Amino acid sequence: MNEEKSGQAQEELDLQAILKKAEQVTDFPDVPLDEFTPPTYDEWKEACIALLKGAPFEKKMYTKTYEGITFSPMYFRQDTDPILPKKSFPGMDDFMRGAKPNGYIESPWGIAQACDETMPKENNELLKHEIDRGSTIYNITLDKATISCVDARETDKPGDEGCSVTTLQDVHDLLDGLKLEKYPIYIYAGASAVPMLSMVAADLKSSGQSTNRLKGIIGANPVGELVATGKNKQSLAKLYDEAYEAAKWAIKNAPGVKTCFVKSDVFSNGGANDIQEVAYSLAVATDYIRAMLERGLTVDEAAGQVAFEFSMGANFFMQIAKLRAVRPIWSQIVEAFGGGAEVQRMYVHARPARFFKTVYDPYVNMLRNTSEIFSGVVGGLDSFENPPFDEVIRKGDEFSRRIARNVQIMLQEEFGLLQPIDPAGGSWAVETLTKQVKEKIWDEFKVIETKGGIVEALKEGYPQEQIGLILAERFKKLELRRDRIVGSNMYPNMTEVRLDPRPEDFVENKKLRSEEISSYLDDIDTKFCDEALAKIKDEKGSMEAVIAAAKAGATIEQLRRAMTCPKCAENAEEIEKIERHRWSERYEALRMVTEAYKEKNDDNVKIFLANMGPIPQHKARADFTTGFLQVGAFEVLGNNGFPTEEEAAAAAKESGADAVVICSTDATYPDIVPKLAPMLHKALPNATVFLAGEAPKDLKETYDNAGIDKYISVKANCYEILQALQKKKGMIE
Repeated sequence: MNEEKSGQAQEELDLQAILKKAEQVTDFPDVPLDEFTPPTYDEWKEACIALLKGAPFEKKMYTKTYEGITFSPMYFRQDTDPILPKKSFPGMDDFMRGAKPNGYIESPWGIAQACDETMPKENNELLKHEIDRGSTIYNITLDKATISCVDARETDKPGDEGCSVTTLQDVHDLLDGLKLEKYPIYIYAGASAVPMLSMVAADLKSSGQSTNRLKGIIGANPVGELVATGKNKQSLAKLYDEAYEAAKWAIKNAPGVKTCFVKSDVFSNGGANDIQEVAYSLAVATDYIRAMLERGLTVDEAAGQVAFEFSMGANFFMQIAKLRAVRPIWSQIVEAFGGGAEVQRMYVHARPARFFKTVYDPYVNMLRNTSEIFSGVVGGLDSFENPPFDEVIRKGDEFSRRIARNVQIMLQEEFGLLQPIDPAGGSWAVETLTKQVKEKIWDEFKVIETKGGIVEALKEGYPQEQIGLILAERFKKLELRRDRIVGSNMYPNMTEVRLDPRPEDFVENKKLRSEEISSYLDDIDTKFCDEALAKIKDEKGSMEAVIAAAKAGATIEQLRRAMTCPKCAENAEEIEKIERHRWSERYEALRMVTEAYKEKNDDNVKIFLANMGPIPQHKARADFTTGFLQVGAFEVLGNNGFPTEEEAAAAAKESGADAVVICSTDATYPDIVPKLAPMLHKALPNATVFLAGEAPKDLKETYDNAGIDKYISVKANCYEILQALQKKKGMIE
C-alpha cells in the first residue's frame, strides 16, 4: 500500500513538472507552408481525370439525388461566400442555425425511445425501465386499434404495433408511477387527440393530480391519417373542430402539451424524397393553423400547438440540410400569419426513416440508424426516437432496445455532440445544400398552395402522383443496383439465419384484454356512464364533457361514438391513399420465394459457373456473378476453371444446372463464346446461358447467335433476371 501511494505521489510530481515546463513555453515557432503550392481547380480536375482512367468526369464526380439536386465534387469559398452566416447566430433570425442560442449545451436533445408492449402494465414497466436506463421522454406507441378508437374486444389484433388501451383503468395502469412532472410524454393519437387526451386528463383528475404538470405531445394528425388510410371516420371539418377543442383545453389546462402532431412518415414511407416529405408536411401544418384560426384561436395559440416529426433518410448531408432549411420556412409561414417570434421556433422530433430498414442482414440497420441520428443531431432536432434495429421484423427486446437507446447516450456523453452549436454552420457544402433544399421545399410548398392547400391537392392526386414517381425511380435504380442495399441487392449473407419474428399471439392478447376490460366495466355505474356520454352531444363535444365521460367509465370506443356526427361520417373526404413501402421489400420478397421453395421441395435454382482458364483470368467476373445471383438466394456452383470448352460443357451437364454463366475476360471471349455456348445448350437444353460481362457492340450479334441468352454485368437488371429464373424454375407463375 505504501509503495502504491509513493508511486502515485511521484506521478503527480512528474505531471506538475510537465505542466510547469509547458507554461514556460510562450512562443511557438512559425511553421511555413510555402513548400506547398496550392493547386488550381483545373489542376485538381486533371489529376482526377487521370485517376478515373477514361471514365467521364461529370458522370463519376457529380452525384444526382432524388431531390433534383446535384452534389458537386468540391465546393469553394468564393462560390459560397455570399450565403455564409456571417451575422446570423444560432437561435436568432430565421432559426436556420438552430432554435436555441446555446444548442444542446444546457438542454440536450430528448431521448424518446418508443415503448410498445401490448399490455398497459407491461408497457408501464418498460417506460420506467427506459427512463432508468437513460431515456428522457416517455414515448408511448399505441396499437392500431387504439389509434382508431376501437375497443380491444372488437379487433382481431390487440397489440398490433403498439400498446392496447381501451379503458380508464388501462390508462391508469399505463401512467401509474410515471414522473410526469419531470419527463415529457409523447403519444400519437391518430385522427383526433380528444379521446386519448381526455383519458389521460381523466386519469390524472381521478388520482387527484393536476393536468398543469403535463408536458410533451398528445397529438393528432387527421390529414396524415387521411393520407395513410384513404378515408377518415369523420370529415376533416369535424376533426378540425375536435382539434380546436383539444387545443383550447390544453392551452388553459395543460400549457406544456402540444395537440397537433404533424408526422411526415406517411409521405416518407411511400418513398417520397426529402423535398416532398417536408413540403407536404408544412402544407399539412399550414392547413391546421388556418383551421384553428377559423375556429377562434390566435395565431400564437395555434402555432404553439404544432409539433413536427420528420424521418431521417439515408442521404447523410441531405438530412442535415433538410432540418436546417425547414426551420426558416416554418418561421416565415408563421410570421406571414402574424405569429410572434417565440412560436416561429419549430419543434422538431425525428426518427430514422422506416423506409430504409431491411429484414435481411438487419444488424446493418444499427449502422443506418446511427448515421441518421448523427445527421439529425447536426441538423438541430429537439428530440429523437431511435427504433430497435429489428423494428420491421418484430417488437424490440431488451437487447435491441438497449442498443438503440445507448447509441443516443453515447453520442451525447462520449462523442461530444452536445458541445458544438450548429456544427454544420459555415460549411461550404452544407450551406450551399441548405440553400438549394430550402428553395426547392419552398417551391413545392407554393405548388400545393396554388392548388388550394394540401387537402385539395390530395383530392386531385398530385402528392400521390409525385411520390409514386420517386418510388418507381427508387425501385428501378435498385433493380439495376445503382442504389445498393447491403444484405439485400448487394452483398447478401448466404449463411444468414433470419431473426425469429416472435409474432404476437393475438388470440391470447384478445382473451387477456377482454377479461381485463370486462372486469373493469362490471364495476362501473352504467346508467351514470350513459348519462355522461349523452352530455358529450349536448355540449357539442367539449373536452370537459369527454373527460367527464371518461371518468364515468366510458371506453375509448364509446367516447369516439359519442363524439361522432353521422352526417360528418357520410361527408368524410376520400382520396387515393399512399401505401407504406420499404426500399428493400421487392428483393426481400424475391428471396423469401426462393427460401420457401427450397424448404418445401428440397431444391433450388442451380447456377453453374463455366469459369474458363486459370483463376486470375475468370475470378473477377466469377465473383461478381456469384454475388449477383446469390441476391436471389440461388445455389451457385463454382470451380477453379476449365482449360477447354469440352471440359466445361461436360461439367455443366453433370451439374444438372438450371443456368450456366460463362466467366472469363473480354479478350478471350471471341475465341471461347462461339464454341462453348452451343455446347452448353446441347449439354443442358433447358438451361439459360449467360455471359458475364457486357458484349461489345461489334460482337453482340455474334454472341447472341452463338446462344447467349442474357448478359450479367453492372448494367443488367438484377431483379428481372432473378425473377425470370424463378419463373422458369416454377417458383412463381
